[in-house]
Amino acid sequence: MTLLEGMNRAIQYIEENLDQEIDYAQVARIACTSQYHFQRVFGFVTEIPLSEYIRRRRLTLAAFELRNGNDRILDIALKYGYNSADAFTRAFQNMHGIVPSKARENGVTLTAYPRIHFTLSIKGVVGMNYRVEQREGFQVVGIKESVSTVNGENLKRIPQMWASLSKETCEKIMTLSDREPSGLLGVCANMDGDRFDYWIATATSKPCPQGLQALEIPACTWAIFEATGPLPGAIQELFGRIYTEWFPTSGYEHADAPEIEWYSDGDTSSSTYKSAVWIPIIKK
Repeated sequence: MTLLEGMNRAIQYIEENLDQEIDYAQVARIACTSQYHFQRVFGFVTEIPLSEYIRRRRLTLAAFELRNGNDRILDIALKYGYNSADAFTRAFQNMHGIVPSKARENGVTLTAYPRIHFTLSIKGVVGMNYRVEQREGFQVVGIKESVSTVNGENLKRIPQMWASLSKETCEKIMTLSDREPSGLLGVCANMDGDRFDYWIATATSKPCPQGLQALEIPACTWAIFEATGPLPGAIQELFGRIYTEWFPTSGYEHADAPEIEWYSDGDTSSSTYKSAVWIPIIKK
């Protein structure tokens, strides 16, 4: 089963259970991937979190039922996962611009978000520079924080981590750098459900000093992609292209190992700033 087939089967499960509690772990199992990677790919492809898609679909169906049926508003609210009429009313109004009771009036405007269907689109306009390398295992040392993928929280929190990194801590980490990939790294590890650990670290053979933590990176085959442009946009765009353009046609799939972001010295807001993404891969 291909990635696209798995994604579409997962969407079918979601659509069939919009009036039930949706098990995100089951969604991932149907797609034959981890919960973390399913939500990651979904977000890159659709540009909205999975939880937001589910919310929009439920409110779309709720509007259809209000418009075409006679069920009580509270019953519809409970059907689509809202514990009170007030909570349902707020969510409904935020999406549709009117309260639920108004949806039954003639001539009102409602918003519908259709079901998603994934198809392969090969753009091929902008090239992706990459190389494949086999590397022995190595250690990274730095600081880490557990972040959530729910509602795209990781896309907000990780830039905040970098912005709040003190000069003292940065220098402490950088003095350890003595092997490739050299310099400051961002590492995504320990993916578990909708959470993972994000590290600001460096690759080193030196002992881990007090105040920092160490992570062992296993021996891997890596697909290494280059990026040019300001952060964080260049890295986030590159991740999206890797998952939506490169993986579907590459003959590889993601290996069970951390992902690494490499950052060069220089002005991170420059249009010529260089960075890279290391993705662990195995042949399908």
